[in-house]
Amino acid sequence: MKKALLAMAATAACASSGAAFAQTNVTLYGIVDAGLEFATNAPNDAGGDNVFRMNSGNLSGSRWGLKGTEDLGNGLKGIFVLESGFDIDTGRSAQGSRLFGRNAYVGLQGNFGAVTLGRQQNALYDLFGAYDPMAVGPRYSLNSVDSAFNGRADNMIKYRGKFGGLTAMAFYSFGRDNNGEVPGEAKVARNIGAGLSYSAGAFSIGTAYDQYQGATVALADRASKRWAFGSSLALGNAKLFAGYRWMRDDGVGSATAASTRSNLYWTGASYKFTPAFSLTGAAYYHDSKNSGADPWMFVVSADYSLSKRTDVYLNAGYVRNKDGSELGLSGVGTAQAGENQTGVTVGLRHRF
Repeated sequence: MKKALLAMAATAACASSGAAFAQTNVTLYGIVDAGLEFATNAPNDAGGDNVFRMNSGNLSGSRWGLKGTEDLGNGLKGIFVLESGFDIDTGRSAQGSRLFGRNAYVGLQGNFGAVTLGRQQNALYDLFGAYDPMAVGPRYSLNSVDSAFNGRADNMIKYRGKFGGLTAMAFYSFGRDNNGEVPGEAKVARNIGAGLSYSAGAFSIGTAYDQYQGATVALADRASKRWAFGSSLALGNAKLFAGYRWMRDDGVGSATAASTRSNLYWTGASYKFTPAFSLTGAAYYHDSKNSGADPWMFVVSADYSLSKRTDVYLNAGYVRNKDGSELGLSGVGTAQAGENQTGVTVGLRHRF
């Protein structure tokens, strides 16, 4: 699915034992995804109204990237990834206008796994694309209900290893969102997490933990914590999904923010009717503690592959809001508070 852009080889100085040989491979890759959406009860200054618009990134975030490896010998490799997100409808950089906002890291990889340093994805993002029927896409997915499943952190050191069917990871960020690293205040904007998944044939199960602290000295003792569990099971052309996420936020957003707790449940299934055509359905329920603002979101997605790299899709969704909840198909705050939302997106995606 990805093509090699550049391959270089260099020889080191010859020694009596022979010449050392190193090879570096660099690959250019990317995804371009755009669609047209109609949605009801989108918020505006006057309340809420219908909207017809173009969106970048629906099933997948639009991106381009470079990744490379260098063979250092004895099973050890040097690795790097530079991945840039962008909005195809405007051409602007995404992720806060960062040049490489999706990933930017360098590291070493061997039989022990990989240790990497830089801006990277959290364990929720790494693992739970396999347990969300909609693969944690930018919209109409688990990410719409809780954006932490699309989480990344700056200043991160991360370990990831795969041993047969077991995948393990852990990370520590010294400053989550281009902040932190305050002398004498190690908690400020700190982000920690870990995850495990296990796959055996058609069955897979995984869990991940994520915790980050407030972004100022005054908020550093406040934390937002999440623990998630997910599973999937393939049955012929069908695949079943289920998951759960617990969350407690002590009010990391501001000194006046109240503590909140919630549970998130989801389930769904996909079925491949032909090698080119598949249909996916999903349901998400967000239960806020000590509140009646408990929205439901339902999604149906049809995808048809025109080739190995290009597909067209149709997403249809419905959100049932209550007691002031404002969940929309594109995320919290993208529907008028307390109003239900219906949306349909037709889109085109190309991978290179």
